[in-house]
Amino acid sequence: MEVQSVPKIGISTFLHSNQLAKAGVRVIGDDIVMLDTLDAVQALCSPNRLDVAGIGLCLTGHSQINVNLREYEFRSGKVLVVLPNQIIENREVSEDFHAVFLAVSKKVMESLPKMADILSLFFVMKDTPCVAITTEEQQMFLEYYSLIWKKMKDNANSYQRETVLGILQACFYELCNIFRRHIPATAAQLGLKSRKEYLFERFYEELTQAYQSERSVKYYADQLCLTPKHLSGVIKEVSGKTAGDWIDEFVVQEAKALLNSSSMNIQEIANCLNFANQSFFGKYFKHNTGMSPKEYRKARL
Repeated sequence: MEVQSVPKIGISTFLHSNQLAKAGVRVIGDDIVMLDTLDAVQALCSPNRLDVAGIGLCLTGHSQINVNLREYEFRSGKVLVVLPNQIIENREVSEDFHAVFLAVSKKVMESLPKMADILSLFFVMKDTPCVAITTEEQQMFLEYYSLIWKKMKDNANSYQRETVLGILQACFYELCNIFRRHIPATAAQLGLKSRKEYLFERFYEELTQAYQSERSVKYYADQLCLTPKHLSGVIKEVSGKTAGDWIDEFVVQEAKALLNSSSMNIQEIANCLNFANQSFFGKYFKHNTGMSPKEYRKARL
C-alpha cells in the first residue's frame, strides 16, 4: 500500500490554489511567486514541506509559525526566511496580520550568478529563520518588493524574467548585508566558501532527497565518494553537527509532522520512513525525542 508523506508546496501550489485572492498573487512560470495576501499564511494550517526558498516581511499583526516544528513569532518588523525542504506550519494568525512574501524555486536559486554566498547565508538562517530588522531596512525591502511586483506585471517586456532575476539577486545581497548586522554568527560564516562547505551542501541536498529511505552515513558518504569518517568530520566542522545528527533530525521532523497532521497509524508512518517494523521505529523515535510516537501524538492533541 502506498502511503503519504508530508505534502510539498511549490510555486504551482500557490498558482492553482483556490484559497488565494488572485489580485494579491504574481507568478512567473513555476519559478517565482509574490504574495500580498493573508490567505497565503492561512493556507498553511497543517505541516507542509517547502519546495521553494521564501522570504516574508510582516507589516502588521503577528502569526505563530512553526519552521521545522519549532515555533516562532512572526510579528510586525520581522523578516522570515524559509528554505527548500523545511517544514512550515501556521499555528495562529491575528486579525490585523498583513505580510508580503516572495518565493523562488530551487532552480532559480541555483541559476543566479554567484549564488554560493547567498546559499551560505540561507544555511546560516536555517537555525535563525525569524529576525527583527530596523524601519530603514524594512523600507529597503519594500522598495525592492514594489519594484519586483511592478516588473512582474509588465508582461509586454520581452526581458521580464531576466529583469526580475536581476532585481532579485540585488535584493538577496541586500538581505545578506542586513543579516550580517543582526546575526553575529552570519558575518563570521559568510565568505568562507570552501570545498568543505561545498561538500556539506552536497550532503544536505542528498539528504533532502533520500532521508525517508536511507539513514546510513555510509550511504551518503558513498554518494559523495568519501569515507564515512571523512564525511562526518567535514559535516561536524562546517555545521557543528555530525552527519548522523542531520539524518536523525530530518527523519524525526518528518515523523513528528506525520504524527501531528495525518490520519496515518504508527505502522504506516514506520513504513513511510522505511523502518523494518513499528517496534524499530518506536525505539528510534523515543531515543531521539524521549517519548514514544504514541505519547508524542497524544501530547499534541
